[in-house]
Amino acid sequence: MSALAPLRLLREPWNASEGNQSNATVGASGGWCQGLDIPNELFLALGLVSLVENLLVVAAILKNRNLHSPTYYFICCLAVSDMLVSISNLAEMLFMLLLEHGVLVMRPSIVRHMDSVIDMLICSSVVSSLSFLGVIAVDRYITIFYALRYHSIMTLQRAVVTMASIWLASTVSSTVLITYYRSNTILLCLIGFFLFMLVLMLVLYIHMFALARHHLHSISSQQKPPTAHRGGSLKGAVTLTILLGVFFICWGPFFFHLILIVTCPTNPFCTCFFSYFNLFLILIICNSVIDPLIYAFRSQELRRTLREVVTCSW
Repeated sequence: MSALAPLRLLREPWNASEGNQSNATVGASGGWCQGLDIPNELFLALGLVSLVENLLVVAAILKNRNLHSPTYYFICCLAVSDMLVSISNLAEMLFMLLLEHGVLVMRPSIVRHMDSVIDMLICSSVVSSLSFLGVIAVDRYITIFYALRYHSIMTLQRAVVTMASIWLASTVSSTVLITYYRSNTILLCLIGFFLFMLVLMLVLYIHMFALARHHLHSISSQQKPPTAHRGGSLKGAVTLTILLGVFFICWGPFFFHLILIVTCPTNPFCTCFFSYFNLFLILIICNSVIDPLIYAFRSQELRRTLREVVTCSW
């Protein structure tokens, strides 16, 4: 089993013949194309850290009634998506250790079934993470440009329907991906969804930053202090932009890996890029580790509640 079972299916290109794969591998085997040998202990450590951090974020949001709003519910769902990455990683590592040491004896059919379950967890987290980042960006956009109508537009009922729809769509899409993972069409749909969400969020953030620049220019000309509400909204836009940047850096190499699988599975350069697959997995897990840190340090209310949760001040 690989370092992270859910992405094991996409480690090697399947749309190339074995002979061509072998020749490409030989042609790209020199120098820096040997890939990275990342110890399983690093995957395990990052998974544990991510799991604890995201559990604290979820606990803080559930504890503090001031955080019971659609925005923080979406953030909570994003934390749950990150937890899926950690849980799948820890589950695979646990099974690997138990099987290697003979503590757990399982039939091959059961092992394959467990692999499929873990595959679905990680694929669901990919789709749901992208979706909730997009929803959070839209929510922040409404907060800034439709502040007076926000509570009538983003009602709790609509937020619940949105969250339920995303989880349902994530589950269905992950099932389809695991079933037809050898289909280039399925991979192109996943890549297209990733690019669509990136473009959507970039457009929203550019518009928000344009407003921020205009607002600051007006303040400097009139020498008036900014309102607390507008200042908080623009700070939230910066926070979400940081989240988007971190997500792109952490997930971008993996999606570029998918693009190369579709476009050039036998090219020596592409084969060399495939050899760094474990590095892409580390970046994915790092994304789930970094996100909670951004929440804690950018939100004063959440930071205060996190301290209460850690000190068990219920």
